[in-house]
Amino acid sequence: MTTRRNFLKASSLSLAGWALGEKLMAVPDAVPSVQQAGSFTEHAKLVWKDYSTKRPAEAARKFTSVAVENKLAEVKAHIKDPKLAWMFENCYPNTLDTTCEFKMKNGKPDTFVITGDIHAMWLRDSSAQVYPYVVLANRDEKLKTMLQGVINRQTDCVLIDPYANGFNEGPTGSEWESDHTEMKKELHERKWEIDSLCYTVRLAYHYWKETGDTTVFDSKWEQAQGTIYDTFVVQQRKNGNGPYTFGRTTSKQSDTLLNKYGNPVRPCGLIVSSFRPSDDACIFGFLIPSNLFAVTSLRQMAEMLRKIRNNTALADKCEALAQEVEEAIRKHGIVEHPEFGKIYAYEVDGYGGRNLMDDSNVPSLLGLPFLGCADMDDPLYQNTRRFTWSGWNPYFFKGKAAEGIGGPHIGPDYVWPMSLIMLAHTSKDEKEIRYCIETLRDTDAGTGFIHESFHKDNAMDYTRPWMAWANTLFGELIIRLQEEGRLKDLL
Repeated sequence: MTTRRNFLKASSLSLAGWALGEKLMAVPDAVPSVQQAGSFTEHAKLVWKDYSTKRPAEAARKFTSVAVENKLAEVKAHIKDPKLAWMFENCYPNTLDTTCEFKMKNGKPDTFVITGDIHAMWLRDSSAQVYPYVVLANRDEKLKTMLQGVINRQTDCVLIDPYANGFNEGPTGSEWESDHTEMKKELHERKWEIDSLCYTVRLAYHYWKETGDTTVFDSKWEQAQGTIYDTFVVQQRKNGNGPYTFGRTTSKQSDTLLNKYGNPVRPCGLIVSSFRPSDDACIFGFLIPSNLFAVTSLRQMAEMLRKIRNNTALADKCEALAQEVEEAIRKHGIVEHPEFGKIYAYEVDGYGGRNLMDDSNVPSLLGLPFLGCADMDDPLYQNTRRFTWSGWNPYFFKGKAAEGIGGPHIGPDYVWPMSLIMLAHTSKDEKEIRYCIETLRDTDAGTGFIHESFHKDNAMDYTRPWMAWANTLFGELIIRLQEEGRLKDLL
């Protein structure tokens, strides 16, 4: 089975020759619609000679929605820039086209959402991949049922193991079975990340708010919310390190934890996240963007538990925990920076240690308003935002092709398009938004898709041709900017 890192190694070799020019990998003049026989990856990385669609043929698409197709046609018709229109058409429906495996299971909708080039379901990625379609759920019963299936599947996943980040479709095992942790056959990977649980709450909450439908919020879902709450409390580590341990035999430092638990933390009300949204190990266990995400998620949980399940006791506990974590962030997660003033730290340990950086994966410091975790006009956020997009952030890179934020997951000099998308989502500056959109358009390496990362000096040197989260996130941004009347000469 392909892993993120092994795939990157392979694709780096195959893409190295692209620097010779687009024609090396160009498709013939007459190109039939891809039938998606097997993986979409090989098709995704082809360089197209024109702006004809790169979507799978209709019969080969994993899932289709009339509402999404109508939205796609409506938005594309108004996009003036032909390449942006082409990329939007390829990217916006990519999650449905290639990753949603829908079925009925025990009389209930069940949707397994793969990440793209890896046939496994990350709680984070799957939530983010389908989230842009939630606003259309009431226009298409089929789409609504598919989303119910994602929530049902995520409920099952949380109850299987709240500490796991990635899951298999069934009890098939994975190449990570040798990890030094309590692996189960249903797990693809078991890296404890706060945001994995938060993303399940975000999807459920906005689905409920958009549709008013409560059919998926049954006693099993309620049990999963209790599990999320309990896991957060245990990982405050007030009564010892808790049951979760992790180790991996690897040559990469960020793929494993020090002494099974990670670096020591001093209990202070914050929640430990052993790993970041990038699946890289935290240096200091209290990851501030994810703790802020937890505050938002706990309050959303409380609202749903009280109004849908009438579970006042658990709702009160969630609200109390949210308040405790928020106060701890104010006390331990905000630092005085010599250049930017008061900013959020990326990680702290409760002892006074702090890591000042930002990573491109969301939740990030840059992307806090996107997740409803900060007010975009808050001076503290604005200071932090300026820090993230500067040379003071060790993972901010600027080169001939672009500037943006990367992270340790790929390494130095690789910009992640996701950071450009987040910069645009959190901006009111037309010039800044234009830079993001034009850079995203011009760094696709001729493939018509958004990639995981690309080299700051050469966009032809990129990782992951098929990453549905990045593709759909781009589509979501284009729709939002068009609806707001931004960049009218482009969109």
